[in-house]
Amino acid sequence: MSRSHASMVLDSPTPPAPAHPEPARATRPHEGMPALDQSGPATSFFEFWPMWAFYPPVMAYAAWLMLRHRSILLPTAANPSFPGGGFFGESKAEILALAMRHVPEWTAPFVRRERLVGATAASVHSEAAAALQALADAGLDLPVVAKPDLGCRGAGVKLVRRPEDLQRYIAAFPAGAAYLLQRLVDQEGEAGIFYCRRPGRERGRIVSVTLKYFPHVVGDGRRTLRDLIAADPRAGKLQHLYLHRHAARLDDVPATGEAVRLAFAGSHSRGAIFRNGTHLVTPEMEQAFDAIAHRLPEFHFGRFDVRFGSFDQVRQGHGFTIVEVNGAGAESTHIWDRRTGLLQAWRDLIRQYRWLFEIGAANRRRGFRTMRWADFLAAYRREKELTPQYPATD
Repeated sequence: MSRSHASMVLDSPTPPAPAHPEPARATRPHEGMPALDQSGPATSFFEFWPMWAFYPPVMAYAAWLMLRHRSILLPTAANPSFPGGGFFGESKAEILALAMRHVPEWTAPFVRRERLVGATAASVHSEAAAALQALADAGLDLPVVAKPDLGCRGAGVKLVRRPEDLQRYIAAFPAGAAYLLQRLVDQEGEAGIFYCRRPGRERGRIVSVTLKYFPHVVGDGRRTLRDLIAADPRAGKLQHLYLHRHAARLDDVPATGEAVRLAFAGSHSRGAIFRNGTHLVTPEMEQAFDAIAHRLPEFHFGRFDVRFGSFDQVRQGHGFTIVEVNGAGAESTHIWDRRTGLLQAWRDLIRQYRWLFEIGAANRRRGFRTMRWADFLAAYRREKELTPQYPATD
């Protein structure tokens, strides 16, 4: 988009959200992904338990590890080049900037912006214009993905296709907080690739693969979008995740065969469908991610979130783009496959925490320090304060 066109759009007051948001580009649902197995239960019985109900056994084990290793913050030493090891409250921009420096050919570029403190409604236009110019200076253009610099579980992630979308995002974003505008990798395929390498070992390995499917319903020319969501075996159970996002078009009747995507963010808590793809790892795939991890200084433990056009190509070790790198606080999200049992999910997370503390302990022996308590508490408070203020996730 040219600067002159952006200026013309941004000279007017912040526009309201359109009554009928523009649909995303036409794609076949789950294009490039392994076929989505929809047999069996739509969700597991614990899949959407509150955190206080699911995590106590895992946290009890983590507490025992803290006592055993005599350090509560030992995980912050797992990835010495990441802020706080990527354990909690870390800056996405700092980690992605590290990836851009060392593996730029694999990483989706971005710009980081800060919402002005004391900004007025009128200043939103100048902020949006400056953001568009920053994108242009970085060789980027709309559409982009907007996301908070601090946050997890898909909080505040929005698809920004037009200048008006950018204005609304900035207007709704908390003052003084930072956000990223990242090039949209406009492909249906997404996966979380969990990687682990012990310090001193030559090779690491992929320990978990989560295939992320974006939920769709398909029109029949008769029923409204509301009815289609209610009738879907999975979406019908999770209507609270989808109805508010599509409030403006719930009474529309999608054409026969028209696929309507219900969620944009690849986050389980925001409605994406997760399947365990760990059994699909190939030597070529593992070699590719091991090579990338080796090029990231002192990266030992975490998850690459990648997008792609063909998972077959990913299995061959190419054809993917990294959109996020999560460090010590990452989770082996394959546990949210509806066929994973509760005891198995707990076992997998307990194993993950054991590896995390062992890696942190090995790095401590190598001379790396854990995060200072004052810095950790400040980062924790900051993220907890900001998360409820972020715009609603797409």
